[in-house]
Amino acid sequence: MYVCGSTGEGPSLSSDERRAVAQAYVEAAAGRLPVIVQVGHDSVAEACDLAAHAKHIGARAVSAMPPRYYGFPDVNVLIECLARIASACDLPFYYYHIPELSGISLDVIDFLRRAADPIPNLAGLKYTACGLDEYQGCLELAEGRFDVLFGHDEMLIAALAVGATGAVGSTYNFAAPLYLRLWEAFDRGDLVEARRQQSLSQRMIRTMCRYRGQPAFKAAMRLIGVDCGPNRLPMKTLAPYELDEIESELRGIGFFDWALSR
Repeated sequence: MYVCGSTGEGPSLSSDERRAVAQAYVEAAAGRLPVIVQVGHDSVAEACDLAAHAKHIGARAVSAMPPRYYGFPDVNVLIECLARIASACDLPFYYYHIPELSGISLDVIDFLRRAADPIPNLAGLKYTACGLDEYQGCLELAEGRFDVLFGHDEMLIAALAVGATGAVGSTYNFAAPLYLRLWEAFDRGDLVEARRQQSLSQRMIRTMCRYRGQPAFKAAMRLIGVDCGPNRLPMKTLAPYELDEIESELRGIGFFDWALSR
């Protein structure tokens, strides 16, 4: 369970709200699921406080998108920032690599090579990018030392082909049965069925991208009976007519036959 990431609008919440959300998830999980709390913030000091809080409430691990406003001149500065955040608690630490949103596209393999000593609790990273060659390199680095969670839902089958063993994705919240069938088909060597399930995933995501992506994800949660509330600015909640439209489009691709339901 990955809390206060992009899907949960973590960067748009106040630090007090993020602490409250993290605590609610840890309490709800009650030890049945591992909870990873995303603590990244443009203030490194604030990120450190969030990391310490995550340990205090019983989270299993922390993750961080790095400070984004000023960017990074090189990997060494990225490591310095993340090392300070990771040192605020002794939990396993995951770098959240999402260049499309962070604007930081430094070489992740180089990062893992250099960061292992300065960040002794570095467990791995959440890799939300399309570079399957880079992703495979991260998996194979140091004889598979790092846990590299794949975060691009549309390409899960490709990630499995290069060795993925874990994934964190936005659409898993409401379409987990689809991805479980995909993974199971891949494991038994039924690539035709695995590709079919991935195709359904891609059709679903293309539909949602026409409705601004993350606001559509919240709408999907509402449609399956879990109302997650409105979006925070700068994102805009779907209007009632948009909700009707996306429900109709999702019904047309069979979404409600394989989505989760409350």
